Amino acid sequence: MSAFDVRDLLRAAGGSAAVRVTGFDAPAPPEAMPPAEVLAPPMSAPAMSSVVLIGCVRLAEFALIATLGLAMHQAVLAGLVPLGFRYAGAVLGIAGLATLLFQFAGTYRIGAFRGFGKTALRLAASWSLVFLLAAAVLVFAKLADQYSRIWLGSFYAAGLVLLLAERFVLSRVIGAQMRQGRFDRRTAVVGGGPLAEDLIRALETQSDSGIRIVGVFDDRGDDRASTVVGGYPKLGSVTDLVAYARTTRLDLVVFTLPIAAEDRMLQMLAKLWVLPIDIRLSAQATKLRLRPRAYSYLGDVPVLDVFDKPMADWDIVAKNVFDRVVGLLALVGLAPVMLAVALAVRLTSSGPVLFRQKRYGFNNELIEVFKFRSMYADRGDAAAAKLVTKDDPRVTPVGRFIRKTSLDELPQLFNVVKGELSLVGPRPHALQAKAANTLYDQVVDGYFARHKVKPGITGWAQINGWRGETDTSEKLQRRVEHDLYYIENWSVLFDIRILLATPLALFRTKNAY
Repeated sequence: MSAFDVRDLLRAAGGSAAVRVTGFDAPAPPEAMPPAEVLAPPMSAPAMSSVVLIGCVRLAEFALIATLGLAMHQAVLAGLVPLGFRYAGAVLGIAGLATLLFQFAGTYRIGAFRGFGKTALRLAASWSLVFLLAAAVLVFAKLADQYSRIWLGSFYAAGLVLLLAERFVLSRVIGAQMRQGRFDRRTAVVGGGPLAEDLIRALETQSDSGIRIVGVFDDRGDDRASTVVGGYPKLGSVTDLVAYARTTRLDLVVFTLPIAAEDRMLQMLAKLWVLPIDIRLSAQATKLRLRPRAYSYLGDVPVLDVFDKPMADWDIVAKNVFDRVVGLLALVGLAPVMLAVALAVRLTSSGPVLFRQKRYGFNNELIEVFKFRSMYADRGDAAAAKLVTKDDPRVTPVGRFIRKTSLDELPQLFNVVKGELSLVGPRPHALQAKAANTLYDQVVDGYFARHKVKPGITGWAQINGWRGETDTSEKLQRRVEHDLYYIENWSVLFDIRILLATPLALFRTKNAY
């Protein structure tokens, strides 16, 4: 959730939620200045979440230790002492205590994964402490005679070797990934002058902050702002920053504007909030001194949170797993229905069964979605320049039925399995879709904020009656409002609720032609 309400932000910037805000007219970059995408560091490999990686390593090491303990019992005590609850409980206890002490020892950090020497010492010390504590518990609880000392010693020795070998391999893998920039947070600095230079110097003194500055963006002309700030080039205005974030990976924007520049900052935020990135305000840029808990930190540099990505880290993992698993199950379960629709389309009109259409996906990326063809092949409208209306002569009789029941959307399950769409999310609109003869993004300000998450086959707007024809700006406005509500309140349970409500919503076909 963001620190500010989006609608309040837009009103403060001088706009209205129902009409398009023209926004701040940023000065164009000088003609001699190359475009941002030329000056910026080359695009790195896709990002990896350090939070997810740390969680996976922690879980993997717990499983590794537990498996080793059971394997050592089988190797040392098979046929002599049954496994039973006693040994199984000891194995799980040692595995849990080990991961806990590894955490306290600081071995679950990206820096610890990359380096091997210091981490190996901490790991060995923590592993030894685990067995010293286990031995102490067995002695004081008078249980020592109930466990094999040979098994315990073998478990310790084999575990130490295995854990050190695992961490050595991990250090090589993570080191290679870090050299490719997989864990970098690609960061743009907004604003110039001494405040921006101070922030850049503070970030560069921290080798393990994970911040990689791509450049500086400033709406002021060159007569007021230098073309190089803290050793980084000025890449353009905030308008250029929006275009840059659409074409290359950008994870974070940090404002270095003083609080006195409130109006200017709001104008910039009204442009940037549509992007799926984190936005922060440098605490060095304000004279306010808050309690340490009020800040978040980039390394040791304090910042104030303005906007957060709607989904990050484990949220993305949960969403993707849910989509792929449920999408694949739905694809298998609905295969007979899809086959019947395909035959009906094929037998009642000439042309291909499937219709492919370019639409905007996550972060305005162009994707090609699949649908069952509902129009006559020679009257298709791939760009959706003209909305389908009631009794539209371009729609076939079968097409009219499958459009009303949304059966034409079922092939988009293939897009879900491919990872291009989600089961639930804002519906992807065609490139030239219009409301009241005006392109969607020119009707509703902040329209592209819908693309901060993957689009979906169904969504909150659809089950609330805002599906089908958008012949007025009011209908589009209501749809966008529902989409933004979904984005701000997403959860897996919310997705399940929408999926369960979708079949009932299909009976409301008032606007579906």
